[in-house]
Amino acid sequence: MKINEIIRSKRIEKGYTQEQMASFLGVSAPAVNKWERAVSYPDITLLPALARLLDTDLNTLLSFQEDLTQEEIRDFLNDLVSAAGAEGLDHAFRMAFDKFHEYPSCDALLLNGALTLEGLIVTHAGSFKDFPYMDTIEALYTRASKSPDPLICNQAKAMLISKLISRKEFGAAEKILEELPDAAMFDKKQLQSRLYFEQGDWTKAAQLIEQKVLSGISAVQSSLFTLTEIAIKENHLADAEQLTDIARQMTGLFDLWECNVQIADFLLALAKQDTAKCLEALRQMLPALNKEWKPARSPLYRHLPLKETNPGQMIRTGIIKDLEDPENHVYDFLRDDPRFRALLERYR
Repeated sequence: MKINEIIRSKRIEKGYTQEQMASFLGVSAPAVNKWERAVSYPDITLLPALARLLDTDLNTLLSFQEDLTQEEIRDFLNDLVSAAGAEGLDHAFRMAFDKFHEYPSCDALLLNGALTLEGLIVTHAGSFKDFPYMDTIEALYTRASKSPDPLICNQAKAMLISKLISRKEFGAAEKILEELPDAAMFDKKQLQSRLYFEQGDWTKAAQLIEQKVLSGISAVQSSLFTLTEIAIKENHLADAEQLTDIARQMTGLFDLWECNVQIADFLLALAKQDTAKCLEALRQMLPALNKEWKPARSPLYRHLPLKETNPGQMIRTGIIKDLEDPENHVYDFLRDDPRFRALLERYR
Protein backbone atom coordinates (compact mmCIF):
# COMPACT_ATOMS: atom_id res chain seq x y z
CA MET A 1 0.00 0.00 0.00
CA LYS A 2 1.01 3.61 -0.52
CA ILE A 3 1.51 5.99 2.39
CA ASN A 4 -1.92 7.62 1.99
CA GLU A 5 -3.60 4.20 2.08
CA ILE A 6 -1.57 3.15 5.11
CA ILE A 7 -2.45 6.34 7.03
CA ARG A 8 -6.15 5.88 6.32
CA SER A 9 -6.13 2.15 7.07
CA LYS A 10 -4.22 2.54 10.34
CA ARG A 11 -6.38 5.50 11.43
CA ILE A 12 -9.58 3.51 10.91
CA GLU A 13 -8.00 0.50 12.61
CA LYS A 14 -7.26 2.66 15.67
CA GLY A 15 -10.79 4.08 15.62
CA TYR A 16 -9.74 7.72 15.15
CA THR A 17 -11.59 10.31 13.12
CA GLN A 18 -9.60 12.64 10.89
CA GLU A 19 -10.39 15.44 13.33
CA GLN A 20 -9.10 13.44 16.31
CA MET A 21 -5.87 12.51 14.57
CA ALA A 22 -5.35 16.12 13.49
CA SER A 23 -5.85 17.24 17.10
CA PHE A 24 -3.40 14.68 18.44
CA LEU A 25 -0.72 15.78 15.95
CA GLY A 26 -1.39 19.51 16.14
CA VAL A 27 -2.41 19.89 12.51
CA SER A 28 -5.68 20.72 10.77
CA ALA A 29 -8.31 18.15 9.80
CA PRO A 30 -8.10 19.24 6.12
CA ALA A 31 -4.36 18.43 6.25
CA VAL A 32 -5.12 14.85 7.34
CA ASN A 33 -7.77 14.62 4.65
CA LYS A 34 -5.22 15.68 2.01
CA TRP A 35 -2.74 13.06 3.28
CA GLU A 36 -5.33 10.31 2.86
CA ARG A 37 -6.24 11.49 -0.64
CA ALA A 38 -2.53 11.72 -1.62
CA VAL A 39 -2.98 15.41 -2.41
CA SER A 40 -0.11 16.21 -0.05
CA TYR A 41 2.12 14.37 2.40
CA PRO A 42 2.98 14.80 6.10
CA ASP A 43 5.96 16.97 6.91
CA ILE A 44 9.05 14.87 7.55
CA THR A 45 9.23 16.14 11.14
CA LEU A 46 5.75 14.69 11.79
CA LEU A 47 6.55 11.18 10.60
CA PRO A 48 7.90 9.75 13.92
CA ALA A 49 4.90 11.09 15.87
CA LEU A 50 2.49 9.89 13.17
CA ALA A 51 4.03 6.40 13.22
CA ARG A 52 3.75 6.25 17.03
CA LEU A 53 0.15 7.47 16.96
CA LEU A 54 -0.80 4.81 14.42
CA ASP A 55 1.11 2.15 16.36
CA THR A 56 3.40 1.29 13.44
CA ASP A 57 6.99 1.92 12.36
CA LEU A 58 8.49 4.24 9.80
CA ASN A 59 9.30 1.42 7.38
CA THR A 60 5.65 0.39 7.24
CA LEU A 61 4.42 3.97 7.13
CA LEU A 62 6.70 4.81 4.21
CA SER A 63 5.74 1.59 2.38
CA PHE A 64 9.34 0.41 2.59
CA GLN A 65 9.89 -3.17 1.52
CA GLU A 66 13.35 -4.36 0.60
CA ASP A 67 12.21 -7.29 -1.50
CA LEU A 68 9.09 -8.73 -3.03
CA THR A 69 7.94 -12.24 -2.15
CA GLN A 70 7.97 -14.97 -4.79
CA GLU A 71 4.18 -14.77 -4.97
CA GLU A 72 4.28 -10.99 -5.47
CA ILE A 73 6.87 -11.36 -8.24
CA ARG A 74 4.81 -14.08 -9.93
CA ASP A 75 1.63 -11.95 -9.77
CA PHE A 76 3.45 -8.92 -11.14
CA LEU A 77 4.91 -10.88 -14.06
CA ASN A 78 1.44 -12.22 -14.89
CA ASP A 79 0.18 -8.62 -14.88
CA LEU A 80 3.09 -7.69 -17.13
CA VAL A 81 2.16 -10.35 -19.70
CA SER A 82 -1.47 -9.22 -19.64
CA ALA A 83 -0.46 -5.56 -20.02
CA ALA A 84 1.72 -6.37 -23.05
CA GLY A 85 -1.20 -8.08 -24.73
CA ALA A 86 -3.68 -5.32 -23.92
CA GLU A 87 -1.57 -2.17 -24.26
CA GLY A 88 1.57 -3.17 -26.13
CA LEU A 89 5.24 -3.80 -25.48
CA ASP A 90 6.20 -0.21 -24.74
CA HIS A 91 3.64 -0.01 -21.96
CA ALA A 92 4.81 -3.34 -20.51
CA PHE A 93 8.44 -2.19 -20.51
CA ARG A 94 7.55 1.09 -18.77
CA MET A 95 5.55 -0.86 -16.22
CA ALA A 96 8.45 -3.24 -15.62
CA PHE A 97 11.04 -0.53 -15.17
CA ASP A 98 8.80 1.39 -12.78
CA LYS A 99 8.82 -1.75 -10.63
CA PHE A 100 12.59 -2.20 -11.04
CA HIS A 101 13.10 1.38 -9.85
CA GLU A 102 10.78 0.76 -6.90
CA TYR A 103 12.69 -2.40 -5.87
CA PRO A 104 16.21 -1.87 -7.25
CA SER A 105 17.80 -4.44 -4.90
CA CYS A 106 15.32 -7.27 -5.53
CA ASP A 107 17.51 -9.58 -7.60
CA ALA A 108 14.76 -12.15 -8.15
CA LEU A 109 12.57 -9.43 -9.68
CA LEU A 110 15.41 -8.23 -11.93
CA LEU A 111 16.18 -11.73 -13.23
CA ASN A 112 12.62 -12.96 -13.73
CA GLY A 113 11.54 -9.59 -15.09
CA ALA A 114 14.31 -9.72 -17.69
CA LEU A 115 13.36 -13.29 -18.66
CA THR A 116 9.71 -12.31 -19.02
CA LEU A 117 10.50 -9.22 -21.09
CA GLU A 118 12.61 -11.32 -23.47
CA GLY A 119 9.71 -13.72 -23.85
CA LEU A 120 7.36 -10.85 -24.58
CA ILE A 121 9.65 -9.57 -27.32
CA VAL A 122 9.51 -12.95 -29.06
CA THR A 123 5.74 -13.12 -28.59
CA HIS A 124 4.86 -9.63 -29.79
CA ALA A 125 7.79 -8.52 -31.94
CA GLY A 126 8.76 -11.91 -33.32
CA SER A 127 12.49 -11.23 -33.25
CA PHE A 128 15.24 -9.70 -31.13
CA LYS A 129 16.72 -8.15 -34.26
CA ASP A 130 17.25 -4.40 -33.82
CA PHE A 131 14.88 -4.37 -30.86
CA PRO A 132 15.68 -1.25 -28.79
CA TYR A 133 15.38 -2.80 -25.34
CA MET A 134 17.84 -5.68 -25.70
CA ASP A 135 20.84 -3.81 -24.26
CA THR A 136 18.72 -2.79 -21.28
CA ILE A 137 17.63 -6.38 -20.69
CA GLU A 138 21.24 -7.55 -20.83
CA ALA A 139 22.09 -4.88 -18.24
CA LEU A 140 19.44 -6.42 -15.96
CA TYR A 141 21.11 -9.83 -16.30
CA THR A 142 24.45 -8.22 -15.47
CA ARG A 143 22.98 -6.71 -12.29
CA ALA A 144 21.35 -10.02 -11.32
CA SER A 145 24.65 -11.85 -11.95
CA LYS A 146 26.10 -9.98 -8.95
CA SER A 147 23.38 -11.31 -6.62
CA PRO A 148 24.50 -13.00 -3.38
CA ASP A 149 21.86 -15.66 -4.10
CA PRO A 150 23.77 -18.35 -6.05
CA LEU A 151 20.68 -19.57 -7.94
CA ILE A 152 19.88 -16.09 -9.22
CA CYS A 153 23.53 -15.26 -9.86
CA ASN A 154 24.23 -18.43 -11.84
CA GLN A 155 21.04 -18.27 -13.92
CA ALA A 156 21.81 -14.66 -14.84
CA LYS A 157 25.35 -15.65 -15.80
CA ALA A 158 23.98 -18.46 -17.95
CA MET A 159 21.82 -15.95 -19.83
CA LEU A 160 24.81 -13.65 -20.34
CA ILE A 161 26.89 -16.57 -21.63
CA SER A 162 24.20 -17.42 -24.20
CA LYS A 163 24.12 -13.83 -25.42
CA LEU A 164 27.90 -13.63 -25.70
CA ILE A 165 28.01 -16.89 -27.64
CA SER A 166 25.31 -15.66 -30.04
CA ARG A 167 27.49 -12.59 -30.71
CA LYS A 168 30.53 -14.84 -31.12
CA GLU A 169 32.26 -13.18 -28.15
CA PHE A 170 33.70 -16.54 -27.16
CA GLY A 171 36.47 -15.29 -24.89
CA ALA A 172 34.06 -13.30 -22.71
CA ALA A 173 31.64 -16.24 -22.63
CA GLU A 174 34.42 -18.61 -21.53
CA LYS A 175 35.45 -16.23 -18.75
CA ILE A 176 31.95 -16.16 -17.23
CA LEU A 177 31.54 -19.89 -17.80
CA GLU A 178 34.58 -20.54 -15.62
CA GLU A 179 32.81 -18.70 -12.78
CA LEU A 180 29.91 -21.14 -12.73
CA PRO A 181 30.16 -23.93 -10.14
CA ASP A 182 30.25 -27.60 -11.01
CA ALA A 183 27.29 -29.71 -9.90
CA ALA A 184 26.95 -30.26 -6.17
CA MET A 185 28.11 -33.57 -4.70
CA PHE A 186 24.70 -34.09 -3.10
CA ASP A 187 21.11 -33.59 -4.24
CA LYS A 188 19.44 -31.22 -1.80
CA LYS A 189 15.97 -31.66 -3.30
CA GLN A 190 16.23 -35.43 -3.04
CA LEU A 191 17.21 -35.16 0.63
CA GLN A 192 14.45 -32.61 1.30
CA SER A 193 11.90 -34.86 -0.37
CA ARG A 194 13.02 -37.78 1.77
CA LEU A 195 12.57 -35.64 4.87
CA TYR A 196 9.03 -34.68 3.85
CA PHE A 197 8.27 -38.32 3.04
CA GLU A 198 9.36 -39.53 6.47
CA GLN A 199 7.32 -36.74 8.10
CA GLY A 200 4.23 -37.89 6.21
CA ASP A 201 3.94 -34.78 4.03
CA TRP A 202 3.31 -36.65 0.79
CA THR A 203 2.32 -33.57 -1.22
CA LYS A 204 5.53 -31.65 -0.57
CA ALA A 205 7.62 -34.78 -1.12
CA ALA A 206 5.87 -35.43 -4.45
CA GLN A 207 6.21 -31.82 -5.58
CA LEU A 208 9.98 -31.88 -5.18
CA ILE A 209 10.37 -35.18 -7.02
CA GLU A 210 7.97 -34.19 -9.80
CA GLN A 211 9.91 -30.97 -10.30
CA LYS A 212 13.12 -32.99 -10.53
CA VAL A 213 11.51 -35.26 -13.14
CA LEU A 214 10.20 -32.34 -15.21
CA SER A 215 13.46 -30.39 -15.03
CA GLY A 216 15.56 -33.46 -15.73
CA ILE A 217 13.59 -34.77 -18.66
CA SER A 218 13.28 -31.28 -20.17
CA ALA A 219 17.06 -30.94 -19.93
CA VAL A 220 17.52 -34.34 -21.62
CA GLN A 221 15.12 -33.43 -24.42
CA SER A 222 16.87 -30.10 -24.93
CA SER A 223 20.19 -31.95 -25.12
CA LEU A 224 18.75 -34.32 -27.73
CA PHE A 225 17.70 -31.36 -29.85
CA THR A 226 21.20 -29.91 -29.54
CA LEU A 227 22.69 -33.24 -30.63
CA THR A 228 20.26 -33.24 -33.54
CA GLU A 229 21.48 -29.80 -34.58
CA ILE A 230 25.08 -31.01 -34.35
CA ALA A 231 24.26 -34.08 -36.46
CA ILE A 232 22.65 -31.82 -39.07
CA LYS A 233 25.70 -29.52 -39.12
CA GLU A 234 27.93 -32.58 -39.58
CA ASN A 235 25.61 -33.83 -42.33
CA HIS A 236 24.87 -37.00 -40.36
CA LEU A 237 21.20 -36.87 -41.26
CA ALA A 238 20.46 -40.49 -40.35
CA ASP A 239 21.72 -39.76 -36.82
CA ALA A 240 19.58 -36.62 -36.73
CA GLU A 241 16.50 -38.63 -37.65
CA GLN A 242 17.22 -41.20 -34.95
CA LEU A 243 17.75 -38.50 -32.32
CA THR A 244 14.51 -36.80 -33.31
CA ASP A 245 12.70 -40.12 -33.01
CA ILE A 246 14.13 -40.64 -29.50
CA ALA A 247 12.92 -37.15 -28.52
CA ARG A 248 9.49 -38.01 -29.96
CA GLN A 249 9.27 -41.14 -27.80
CA MET A 250 10.33 -39.18 -24.72
CA THR A 251 7.62 -36.60 -25.37
CA GLY A 252 4.97 -39.31 -25.26
CA LEU A 253 6.43 -41.19 -22.31
CA PHE A 254 6.89 -38.12 -20.14
CA ASP A 255 3.79 -36.15 -21.18
CA LEU A 256 5.74 -33.18 -22.54
CA TRP A 257 4.40 -30.53 -24.91
CA GLU A 258 4.01 -32.43 -28.19
CA CYS A 259 4.91 -29.51 -30.44
CA ASN A 260 8.57 -29.75 -29.36
CA VAL A 261 9.09 -32.76 -31.60
CA GLN A 262 7.16 -31.26 -34.51
CA ILE A 263 9.49 -28.27 -34.42
CA ALA A 264 12.43 -30.69 -34.52
CA ASP A 265 10.85 -32.50 -37.51
CA PHE A 266 10.60 -29.20 -39.33
CA LEU A 267 14.23 -28.30 -38.62
CA LEU A 268 15.34 -31.71 -39.88
CA ALA A 269 13.32 -31.32 -43.10
CA LEU A 270 14.73 -27.82 -43.45
CA ALA A 271 18.29 -29.14 -43.21
CA LYS A 272 17.52 -31.54 -46.04
CA GLN A 273 15.76 -28.76 -48.00
CA ASP A 274 12.95 -31.24 -48.49
CA THR A 275 10.02 -29.07 -49.53
CA ALA A 276 7.37 -31.78 -49.14
CA LYS A 277 8.49 -32.75 -45.63
CA CYS A 278 8.87 -29.10 -44.59
CA LEU A 279 5.30 -28.39 -45.66
CA GLU A 280 4.03 -31.52 -43.90
CA ALA A 281 5.88 -30.55 -40.71
CA LEU A 282 4.44 -27.03 -40.89
CA ARG A 283 0.92 -28.40 -41.43
CA GLN A 284 1.27 -30.35 -38.18
CA MET A 285 3.29 -27.80 -36.24
CA LEU A 286 1.34 -24.58 -36.81
CA PRO A 287 -2.06 -25.87 -35.60
CA ALA A 288 -0.35 -27.81 -32.79
CA LEU A 289 1.01 -24.52 -31.47
CA ASN A 290 -2.55 -23.74 -30.40
CA LYS A 291 -2.84 -26.86 -28.26
CA GLU A 292 -2.56 -26.48 -24.52
CA TRP A 293 -0.07 -28.41 -22.44
CA LYS A 294 -1.96 -29.96 -19.53
CA PRO A 295 0.64 -31.20 -17.04
CA ALA A 296 -1.78 -31.58 -14.12
CA ARG A 297 -3.52 -34.43 -15.97
CA SER A 298 -0.36 -36.51 -15.89
CA PRO A 299 0.53 -38.65 -12.83
CA LEU A 300 4.08 -37.41 -13.36
CA TYR A 301 3.21 -33.80 -12.47
CA ARG A 302 -0.08 -34.01 -10.58
CA HIS A 303 1.21 -32.32 -7.41
CA LEU A 304 2.91 -29.42 -9.16
CA PRO A 305 1.10 -26.06 -9.19
CA LEU A 306 1.29 -25.91 -12.99
CA LYS A 307 -1.52 -24.32 -14.94
CA GLU A 308 -2.71 -25.53 -18.31
CA THR A 309 -0.69 -23.39 -20.67
CA ASN A 310 -0.27 -22.83 -24.36
CA PRO A 311 3.46 -22.27 -24.97
CA GLY A 312 2.77 -22.00 -28.68
CA GLN A 313 1.03 -18.69 -28.31
CA MET A 314 4.35 -17.34 -27.02
CA ILE A 315 6.29 -18.41 -30.10
CA ARG A 316 3.94 -18.70 -33.10
CA THR A 317 4.18 -15.00 -33.94
CA GLY A 318 7.96 -15.25 -33.96
CA ILE A 319 7.96 -18.33 -36.17
CA ILE A 320 5.63 -16.74 -38.73
CA LYS A 321 7.67 -13.54 -38.85
CA ASP A 322 10.85 -15.54 -39.23
CA LEU A 323 9.36 -17.54 -42.10
CA GLU A 324 8.23 -14.35 -43.81
CA ASP A 325 11.47 -12.40 -43.30
CA PRO A 326 12.98 -11.91 -46.78
CA GLU A 327 16.42 -11.40 -45.22
CA ASN A 328 16.32 -14.92 -43.79
CA HIS A 329 17.54 -16.90 -46.79
CA VAL A 330 17.20 -20.29 -45.05
CA TYR A 331 13.61 -20.44 -46.30
CA ASP A 332 14.23 -19.20 -49.84
CA PHE A 333 13.63 -22.64 -51.36
CA LEU A 334 10.12 -22.66 -49.85
CA ARG A 335 8.95 -19.17 -50.69
CA ASP A 336 8.04 -19.77 -54.33
CA ASP A 337 5.79 -22.69 -53.42
CA PRO A 338 2.12 -21.58 -53.34
CA ARG A 339 1.39 -24.20 -50.65
CA PHE A 340 3.93 -22.52 -48.35
CA ARG A 341 2.38 -19.09 -48.93
CA ALA A 342 -1.09 -20.49 -48.31
CA LEU A 343 0.01 -21.97 -44.98
CA LEU A 344 1.46 -18.66 -43.82
CA GLU A 345 -1.67 -16.82 -44.86
CA ARG A 346 -3.83 -19.28 -42.95
CA TYR A 347 -1.94 -19.02 -39.67
CA ARG A 348 -0.79 -15.41 -39.85
